[in-house]
Amino acid sequence: MRVRKKPELLIPASSLEVLKTAVIYGADAVYIGGEAFGLRAKAKNFSLREMAEGIAFAHARGVKVYVTANILAHNEDLEGARDYFEELKNMKPETADALIISDPGMFAIAKEVWPEVEIHISTQANNTNYMTYRFWWEQGAKRVVSARELSLEELRGIRERIPEEMEIESFVHGAMCISYSGRCLLSNYFTGRDANQGACTHPCRWKYAVVEETRPGEYLPVYENERGTFLFNSKDLCMIEYIPELVEAGIDSLKVEGRMKTALYVAAVARTYRKAIDDYFISEETYRNNLDWYRTEIAKCTYRQFTTGFYFGKPNENTQIYDESTYVNEYVYLGIVEERKESLVQIEQRNKFSVGDTIEIMRPDGSNEEVVVKAMYNESGEAVESCPHPKQVLWIELSNQAEQYDLLRVKSG
Repeated sequence: MRVRKKPELLIPASSLEVLKTAVIYGADAVYIGGEAFGLRAKAKNFSLREMAEGIAFAHARGVKVYVTANILAHNEDLEGARDYFEELKNMKPETADALIISDPGMFAIAKEVWPEVEIHISTQANNTNYMTYRFWWEQGAKRVVSARELSLEELRGIRERIPEEMEIESFVHGAMCISYSGRCLLSNYFTGRDANQGACTHPCRWKYAVVEETRPGEYLPVYENERGTFLFNSKDLCMIEYIPELVEAGIDSLKVEGRMKTALYVAAVARTYRKAIDDYFISEETYRNNLDWYRTEIAKCTYRQFTTGFYFGKPNENTQIYDESTYVNEYVYLGIVEERKESLVQIEQRNKFSVGDTIEIMRPDGSNEEVVVKAMYNESGEAVESCPHPKQVLWIELSNQAEQYDLLRVKSG
């Protein structure tokens, strides 16, 4: 019988800042994309230099880094992929811990160029049954990312029929795709930007109307059971209330979606799931006693309302949001503390705030504290009353001290 083990918490990162945030706020592993061959072309992504710095930062703190190369490749992609894997293999001072790949051709090239690298098979490969897992294991893959269309019961069945050493990774939080395992053609059809090449324009979030004009400039709206016109707009996945069920199903890695998300989102999700997992491995009673805290903190992220996806059966019409595509956004990200000198802390500002405002310090240990902005200085040391320009470097004085890597946020509205 397989010994129950604490699952890995796998967090996305869109940039070096977000990678460091994920590491500090509780990730066991972080997945990132380079400047090519990943499915998030619109994310900031990592240059090789940034990737090397991020990997070194993570490894120094015992955290792994996985690099995505999960496009569905065309002929013209293959030689570039060969060069890319060679660059990743020779990265100094340390290399990535695994590659995330969906395409068999890309898999073959990676194994040829970098035979010792661990390879994880992306959810894009439509991994829905135990024979698919066994196939990839025999090819040399260490881990398979389950299709999001699987239930917990199906995952338990896979776990029972694959080698004990093989790992299952499953998404537990974040945006859901309307198309099967993310293989969407809508973006390519409407805009010429291929979702399977990393350029999705997210037409599942659009408002739809028929082409027929009822009067000049006005169109007859499309309704689905009179619910609205955002026909493909799914709620976000959230499994924070079901950590015991995920663990008992034998899932080895709990994955959060969001390689285009902010540091605030990543910090909030990582910190909440970190505490939930750790609490459950103290005792189920500890976990159950803290459910209200998990719910409260996870709701401070941007989200579209929550669903449990396919884990407890096939979703129905209640897992869609038909009347709008906007996020719930309770908090605004101000910046993360990069340095401290006596009573001042330095941040690179992300949204406007002013002297006299009450803001919140969000700490990696799970605590939050409201503080008042007492003073603010620009890079030249001049006192300023507010910071209207994005990415201003500021030194600020708060009514209580913040530390490096503490995150500053303010309640929206």
